[in-house]
Amino acid sequence: MKTQNTICAISTPSGAGGIAVIRISGRDAFSIVDKIFTAKSKQKIVDQKAYTLCFGTIDSPLEGRLGGAVDEVVVAVFRAPNSFTGEDTVEISCHGSVFIQQEILKLLLANGCTLAQPGEFTQRAFLNGKMDLSQAEAVADVIASSSAAAHCLAMNQMRGGFSKELFALRTQLLNFVSLIELELDFSEEDVEFADRMRLLELADTITTTLLQLVNSFSLGNVLKNGISVVIVGETNVGKSTLLNYLLHEEKAIVSDIHGTTRDVIEDVVNIHGVSFRFIDTAGIRDTTDAIESLGIERTFQKIDQASIVVWMIDATQFNMEIDKLADKIVPRTADKKLLLLINKIDKLNKEEQLILEKEFLPQIQAEHIYLSIKYQQNTEKLETALLKAADLTGYDEQDVIVSNVRHYEALSNALTSIQRVEDGLKSNLSGDFISQDIRECMHYLGEITGEISTDEVLRHIFGKFCVGK
Repeated sequence: MKTQNTICAISTPSGAGGIAVIRISGRDAFSIVDKIFTAKSKQKIVDQKAYTLCFGTIDSPLEGRLGGAVDEVVVAVFRAPNSFTGEDTVEISCHGSVFIQQEILKLLLANGCTLAQPGEFTQRAFLNGKMDLSQAEAVADVIASSSAAAHCLAMNQMRGGFSKELFALRTQLLNFVSLIELELDFSEEDVEFADRMRLLELADTITTTLLQLVNSFSLGNVLKNGISVVIVGETNVGKSTLLNYLLHEEKAIVSDIHGTTRDVIEDVVNIHGVSFRFIDTAGIRDTTDAIESLGIERTFQKIDQASIVVWMIDATQFNMEIDKLADKIVPRTADKKLLLLINKIDKLNKEEQLILEKEFLPQIQAEHIYLSIKYQQNTEKLETALLKAADLTGYDEQDVIVSNVRHYEALSNALTSIQRVEDGLKSNLSGDFISQDIRECMHYLGEITGEISTDEVLRHIFGKFCVGK
């Protein structure tokens, strides 16, 4: 990637709004903006102090264009190296008209800017040493965060909590591998600079730390992408009504006709800062309809993939046939949380509810929640049960949690390498083999922070960013 050119892009979301921000970064940022911007104070941007705002107009001298003022704007000045990218940077805040945004962008391009590639501003921040690679990836996670938990996780990583942990591990390994390789230079003299017992203790400590980080990925993935909750049951028990209630919109078709839902419908809901990905499925029943049968097959696939299974039952249709359905659902939930929702309780009297509790419910080993989705009775109990089933009580906002697949793979490889170091030390393996395994572990840790990277990896990571970031 060329970093000598000056880049520009619209950093606010596409479309019209109250204001829009256009970002310019590079060594010619100030001089290019001075060509199109006239400050009310008549002071040039190139002479403006860092971290100051300047009010004025953007002018369009281009033939065939406005030939006058495009907009009144506020220009913010950031001087290298104390800017997001580490370069001279200007941010133009203009009115949010799409036309105005495009006109300013055209003027910048006509005067020497080039259009930024996706993620290029953040990539320059990485290349200029303003952040490491894991922090740069966290920028995208902060932007994409849709819950308090996901936001907290991304912010912790962006501030360098994860990087500090890896840097400390890598530094300790570097010290030891240097001593071991020094021994190899004096192999004929049979000297030992690296204390094998201390190295074994260090390897054991690093193994424990890496194991914790690798194991944290399942939690990190949940916090980042949401906890998958599949809603299952027979036809017409209220599954689609429940989904619509949770989403506060009519996303799923609700009808008295059996078998209305034939495919999987899903969306994300935020409940008290935690994201849940709810999945409505086809009702389970015996059918000869080929399409409906395919939908029911997908229902069982989603049960296998989900973290929480919500089994809905119509309180008015509860009978001994429930055993057959239990045989299909319960065995698939051995490693999951199972919630049993008894819907339509508004149609039961106390005597009927008592019979239900004594004769049928004890058969199913799951938390029972009585509710009426139609009249929103006891729906708060469902939310409480979902949060409890999510089981995030052990999560501390200050914990280092892995949520990135690339990080998870690198940490898993680093763990394998350091375990080989432990085995080698215990079996008195030659120092050159131990050194190779230590360097391999350091390599994988360095991949995460970007100390070791390739253009292909960088393109893959930053290509997922939005253009203005």
